[in-house]
Amino acid sequence: MTVQRGTGHSLRGRMAAFDDPDAMLDALRRLRQAGFSRLEVYSPYAVEGVDELLDRRPRALPLIVVAAGLLGAVGGFFLQYWGMVLSYPLNIGGRPLNSWPAFGPSTFELAALTILLAGFLAFCKFCRLPRLYDPIFDAPGFELASQDRFLIWIAEREGRDDSELLQRLLPEGEGLRIDEVPA
Repeated sequence: MTVQRGTGHSLRGRMAAFDDPDAMLDALRRLRQAGFSRLEVYSPYAVEGVDELLDRRPRALPLIVVAAGLLGAVGGFFLQYWGMVLSYPLNIGGRPLNSWPAFGPSTFELAALTILLAGFLAFCKFCRLPRLYDPIFDAPGFELASQDRFLIWIAEREGRDDSELLQRLLPEGEGLRIDEVPA
């Protein structure tokens, strides 16, 4: 099946729909054991075990957030140090020029700001957002993935006709429906 629209993007493969998350997980296991690697799962809620079956690894998002926080804190402290000690030193109330306790709240605020900005941008990048259009959105029945269906997109492998193998791996029934989309 080919999912295509006038945007020039197209996907080639099959969509399998399941009524039950356990049936979807069983089918996903069989597909992975048969050598299918380009799979995508769409479901109305997170299903435990899907990430392990799709070989999804933890991302570097926590490291990016920590690095952004440290960079923001160092940058915020240096900005105040540069302004109060190096660029425009004023002796106010007899306190030292490098009064680090006074720099604390602003340093924290700049660290929190960089954490929020870098964390949000990294999260969007890792989740491939904003994704306003994807050819898979045109597959019939795809809107049910946000309601009560569990979908597996099986990408077509180059130079192979997997229709017989898929019929053996994913027998009709047991809440399974394989959608064909005209090109």
